[in-house]
Amino acid sequence: MSTHAPMPAPIVPAPAFELPSGYPGHDDAAYLTHRAVIAEAAHGHLPGAEPPHIAYTPQDHACWNQITHALAPLWRKYATAEVREAMEGLALPTDRVPQLAESSRRLRELTGFSFAPAAGIVPLQDFYGTLADSVFQSTQFIRHYASPLFSPEPDMVHEVLGHGATLASPRFADLYRQFGAAARRAETRESLKAVSRVFWFTLEYGLLGDPGSPMAYGASLLSSYGELQQFRQAYICPLDVRRMVTVPYDVTEYQSVLFAAYAFEELEDFVGAFCAGVDGDTGDRLGVTADQRW
Repeated sequence: MSTHAPMPAPIVPAPAFELPSGYPGHDDAAYLTHRAVIAEAAHGHLPGAEPPHIAYTPQDHACWNQITHALAPLWRKYATAEVREAMEGLALPTDRVPQLAESSRRLRELTGFSFAPAAGIVPLQDFYGTLADSVFQSTQFIRHYASPLFSPEPDMVHEVLGHGATLASPRFADLYRQFGAAARRAETRESLKAVSRVFWFTLEYGLLGDPGSPMAYGASLLSSYGELQQFRQAYICPLDVRRMVTVPYDVTEYQSVLFAAYAFEELEDFVGAFCAGVDGDTGDRLGVTADQRW
């Protein structure tokens, strides 16, 4: 018989995760640990496999419920008909956070797109490039419950609700694929910036209809409780590639300049023409500089 005392069980440290000071939840240890577990699940995901199952907390579900019910009347008032119809088809639950796998399966049935889990911010070349393969890389976390109507970082509200609304539309989904193909042809940093900027002012912040009372289809608008009520106060311009790639903007503020197409066909023609012409010289032709912000 051994005379040695049994070795104590190893202590497994909680996964490390930090948020910048000032972010909701940055000092909530339980929330940070929860976020770290979600990020680790994404790190371990194999391409082509279903997104991992996440054990969402009661606070997560309550937060999602509050957000979806707050946004619903705003979508009825401000979202384009194409978006509203696509959201009905996607049929996301409102009383709980949807698993990315279930949303992905439904999305694939509708347009051939699927969601893939992302642990955090994805490099632009990778993010846009996978759009060409009908894959949208999405986070699996939801914002801190103390701030349900605002998030300083893209979470599932932005990506599954906001982008899901357009990814579930065959016509919008085709625009995502075109941006993905264009990004893969953008051989320089400047050309990729041009793709990113046009994507920003269309599929993130785009408008359709009469400039006097346009409707929103951009994911960032659709997922922002505050900005969706105020976007018509922005200076609304016709579609213009050169202006899109050079106008200053701040991702932390409501956008002061937005772009509207009168009709969906105009948007399709505009995005199609831009994306088809993207190559390694696009950034230079449009005057994009190396130090210009994304």
